[in-house]
Amino acid sequence: MERANDSAFSGFILLGFSNQPQLETALFVAILIIYFVSCLGNGIIILLSTMDPHLHTPMYFFLSNLSFMDLCLMTCTVPQTLANFKGKDKTITYGGCVTQLFIALGLGGVECVLLSVMAYDRYVAVCRPLHYMVIVHPQLCLQLVVTAWLTGFGNSVIQTALTMTLPLCGKNQVDHFFCEVPVMLKLACTNTSINEAELFAVSVFFLVVPLSLILVSYSHITRAVLKMKSAQGRQKAFGTCGSHLMVVIIFFGTLISMYLQPPSSYSQDVNKSIALFYTLVTPLLNPLIYTLRNKEVKGALRRQMRRILGLRQS
Repeated sequence: MERANDSAFSGFILLGFSNQPQLETALFVAILIIYFVSCLGNGIIILLSTMDPHLHTPMYFFLSNLSFMDLCLMTCTVPQTLANFKGKDKTITYGGCVTQLFIALGLGGVECVLLSVMAYDRYVAVCRPLHYMVIVHPQLCLQLVVTAWLTGFGNSVIQTALTMTLPLCGKNQVDHFFCEVPVMLKLACTNTSINEAELFAVSVFFLVVPLSLILVSYSHITRAVLKMKSAQGRQKAFGTCGSHLMVVIIFFGTLISMYLQPPSSYSQDVNKSIALFYTLVTPLLNPLIYTLRNKEVKGALRRQMRRILGLRQS
């Protein structure tokens, strides 16, 4: 990379919300609380899915992967953000920026694919319940998860290389709180139209295609639910599907508004707020909506607590 044609180039300055110091203080507290609660919730999901035999099912295998991915995504961005909000030094090294960009972009791609896989899992569970364990067998589950991780990080390798090799010509102030492709493209001092076109095409593949598959799956689920004779069963199914769709809409909606517009039209303050949503709010909502309000998870939590208490008493 042509690092600003400066041999003394030491990294980037993450501006964040430095022009609003009062907001930074409030955000520091809010982000710290959300980070702690999200880590706790997602950590519980991973532990329960691993330890409790009743949760050794395809759905909880996918959910534990989603929770692990959310933990990694938050840990990739939040500690640096908190350090920048609290301290005067807002720099990040070149290597740190590359690493952050690579991991965040890879995990974002993984989540897009994984959410569509989970929608397919729910479709089979609701629409073909008698064949569920035959269709969604362990080997298929593993293949789908491996595909999600390989696809997400395979794309990240290409995007990171294309973005971080652009010349900067002395620019090192990143108007964001972490390194992200659209922001880094705005920093470049060369024509980025090819990069923008390539980013748009990749964004369609990772955002529009999975979202379309999810909506198709839930349309089939809705039709199946409407045929249920039990009003209570319909209400429960619609409540669950509605909650899942809310997470999907928040996650994909924020990413689409970020990546399916040309970087030249970005409003940085708006996009920083959007980035907070998909890096903090969705990892917080995922365990709350998908599992912690689920009877199976509550039962597993009670069993594990009794087991721990029993071990202590003995």
